[in-house]
Amino acid sequence: MTTAYRLLDWQQPGFSEVTVPEPAAGEVLVRVAGVGLCHSDLLFLDSAPGVLPYDVPFTLGHEIAGWVDEVGESVEDLSPGDAVAVACMSPCGVCRYCRRGADNYCVDNWRGRGFGRDGGLTSHLVVRRRELAPLGTLDPAVAAPLTDAGATSYHAVQRVRPKLQDDSTVVVIGVGGLGAYAVQWLRLQTTARIVAVEARTERVEAARALGAAEVRLAGDGLSRRLREAVGPNGADAVLDFVGTDQTLNAAIRNAATMGSVAIVGQGFGTAQIRWGQLAHDCDVFIPQGATIAELHEVVALAQHRVPTGDLTIEVEQFAFADAPEAYQRLRDGTLAGRAVVLAPT
Repeated sequence: MTTAYRLLDWQQPGFSEVTVPEPAAGEVLVRVAGVGLCHSDLLFLDSAPGVLPYDVPFTLGHEIAGWVDEVGESVEDLSPGDAVAVACMSPCGVCRYCRRGADNYCVDNWRGRGFGRDGGLTSHLVVRRRELAPLGTLDPAVAAPLTDAGATSYHAVQRVRPKLQDDSTVVVIGVGGLGAYAVQWLRLQTTARIVAVEARTERVEAARALGAAEVRLAGDGLSRRLREAVGPNGADAVLDFVGTDQTLNAAIRNAATMGSVAIVGQGFGTAQIRWGQLAHDCDVFIPQGATIAELHEVVALAQHRVPTGDLTIEVEQFAFADAPEAYQRLRDGTLAGRAVVLAPT
């Protein structure tokens, strides 16, 4: 037996004893190092009965990394002790989206580890081999946020990269858990000028250090002030990692002709899209997660860029017993980086 932090019933999280699973053929038993906490976890924690299509209880936590503890039959390319990142979702591999290589839109991805299925806030979990990305020398207790915050932002950046030329401007709204990675992916993979928007004054210098050429504070008049930063032609891409009424309207009003607006943040805001407000041939899309192939790309980038200091993984680590405090810090918005809860010892 081991301990897990679970959603015991709706709106009732807590610690509970669970059985350590055993890997079947094609599976790997992963000894968890750390789990990053995501704002979407708060949706699971706060939802009333009947809102989400999940059965409780289940173990929370979908940003997971650790070490191979045991391999099942037919797994020959991993060994105990290997550091691995765990994909957030468990795609079926056979639906129309999986066959297209878009397994982030698999028909089974309405639930996954930490949302409807047992997640990583425990000591061990079983994962199919194809849902693991070897980390090499990266520390899994630090690298866990790459599996969602890093990969989801990467997916969004890849979607807009074809729009970005040498003279382009791109806007990143919200330089928190996901936006901080987006700024870095843009700096590493494009020559576009990056304008960041952040509500917290203490994050302004951090945004600049990560790669933003200019930072504007959120608040009243954001759309107008953002126009001053991007210029009259607008931004070729706007990545909104907040998603409130204010940020969505600022994003749509400041996107360029033939540009893109990515609505990544689950702020549940609304905005008008009409003639004269959205530029011609401008895409507006809501991305979901990342493919397993993209997770491998993210890990490969991190393996090369973290040791040289070109990529920063901002984490604030918490002991397993302090998981409730970590979630409260996430709710309060007082984290310097991604909260990572270490596995129970």
